[in-house]
Amino acid sequence: MIKPILCICLFAFPLLQAEEISIGPSVNSQEQLQEALILAKPGDTINLQEGFYQFEDGLSLDIDNVKIIGAGMDKTVLSFADQKSGAQGLLVTSDKVILKDFAIEDAKGDALKVIGANGIYMVNIRTEWTGGPKSTNGAYGLYPVESKDVLIDGCIAIGASDAGIYVGQSENIIVRNSRAHYNVAGIEIENSYYADVYDNIASHNTGGILVFDLPDLPQQGGHHVRVFRNKAIDNDTDNFAPEGNIVGEVPRGTGIIIQANSDVEVFDNDISGNGTVNLSIVTYSAETEDENYYPHPKSIQVHGNRFGDGGFDPDVDKAIAGILYELSEGNMPDIFWDGILPLSQMIFGQPEEEKLVLSNNGEASFLSLKPIKYMLSLPNVTTTDTQPYDGEIKPLSAVVMDIPEGI
Repeated sequence: MIKPILCICLFAFPLLQAEEISIGPSVNSQEQLQEALILAKPGDTINLQEGFYQFEDGLSLDIDNVKIIGAGMDKTVLSFADQKSGAQGLLVTSDKVILKDFAIEDAKGDALKVIGANGIYMVNIRTEWTGGPKSTNGAYGLYPVESKDVLIDGCIAIGASDAGIYVGQSENIIVRNSRAHYNVAGIEIENSYYADVYDNIASHNTGGILVFDLPDLPQQGGHHVRVFRNKAIDNDTDNFAPEGNIVGEVPRGTGIIIQANSDVEVFDNDISGNGTVNLSIVTYSAETEDENYYPHPKSIQVHGNRFGDGGFDPDVDKAIAGILYELSEGNMPDIFWDGILPLSQMIFGQPEEEKLVLSNNGEASFLSLKPIKYMLSLPNVTTTDTQPYDGEIKPLSAVVMDIPEGI
């Protein structure tokens, strides 16, 4: 019996040694918190007391299985308004990390960046640039990349000059119960696999919810993304992205955009009040030398959504909006598909399993381009007929994630 008991004791020993470190706001908070992050052991909890913390340098964590817990997103506030160094407010590069109940304000760069984590759980976190939308704001609020098992739950993101909530080149993702306001992109899933985005509110951004796939990145071919039970409403903020950013091309007043992804299901959402277009499905149109990149969306299903007013104030200074305004003769549709496919498919048709499916979207209007006619300057270059897209809905599977208890 000695060996089994010894094994159990050795296994439990690190857990018994786990500590709770409590830190409050003071003139030494920067040093105290960064020291705690460096010296933390797996299993430790760092409790941030209620108060306003002022930091001049970025913070970083590289220890697995650590919790950082505040007293609430409006009670524990980490301010980086006077930040002099560091590319973000808080950087996490470790696994199984829980971040909960605090705010990060006015970071010099990104507010909360996570790189290469296997298990990152962000709960009731607020990121905000308190001076309102400005191109000098940091690019991203909540910003996990190259990670697996990503949970963003009950969070708020305000004022990011790229995306408020952004998950890139990651796998197995849940973004839920969160709000994104006054960002360029409210919520963005980019070059990622298996994501569920639900029960969120994206309003007063330039664009509400973006599902993008871009070239020249290590992980491409974004697929299996479900966007459901969200409110993508009243996205009316002028685009304030710094010049040259890809998101700078998003027109003010865009509800949802799907670009170059496959197997995307958009259902049971409320989409309204978006002055350019409520929902767009588009090809990545910029030139690229990336031979492995596939720029066309495929296997997109849009069903059971509720569409309200849209297209009443199109941002025609942006290329896609200007073209759509011209094609629609000013009668902007609720759902737009650019119709662009590989040339062989535009001539002979798409594989059945890759076709766009539209079903049960109420009185939503629709417009699609006929690209070959458009390129040849022939008449009747668009269609508003949804009948060819009335296919069978094949629901995607839900994301399954082992979420730690108590969060």
